[in-house]
Amino acid sequence: MSQKEMYEQRTEQLILPILKELDFELVDVEYVKEGSDWYLRAYIDKESGITVNDCEAVARRMNEILDREDYVKDSYIFEVSSPGLGRPLKKEKDYIRSMGKKVEIRTYKTINHTKEFTGILTEFDKKTVTIVGENEQAICFEKSDIAIIRLAFDF
Repeated sequence: MSQKEMYEQRTEQLILPILKELDFELVDVEYVKEGSDWYLRAYIDKESGITVNDCEAVARRMNEILDREDYVKDSYIFEVSSPGLGRPLKKEKDYIRSMGKKVEIRTYKTINHTKEFTGILTEFDKKTVTIVGENEQAICFEKSDIAIIRLAFDF
């Protein structure tokens, strides 16, 4: 396990009790470098949507724990955020919630002369995702070939 993965996993373990108490859902945790700064981010959600006050409440409580536990070696900025409309599907619960809905998929490599696909999510398992496109044809993707999958929104 990489140091990045250890930081993300430990953060998830520490933040989950706070989120459970507040009836929030953990969408994702990431430890990333942007420019010269490292960021430790937690993305949270709830049925009615996350507010700035929700993020602040979680961040305040989590900052105390991060200071006490001190497991991240580099200096970093901790942020709590809503995942936004374009949030990627990552966990099984994301896929379950999105079944029967329109998703967009971008692949790492070209498949049938394109890297972008849109369709209704009809099936998934640990290794594959299946959508039905506009032509009513099912397309099955290996998850390892998917750069991003998220709900599609028509504006």
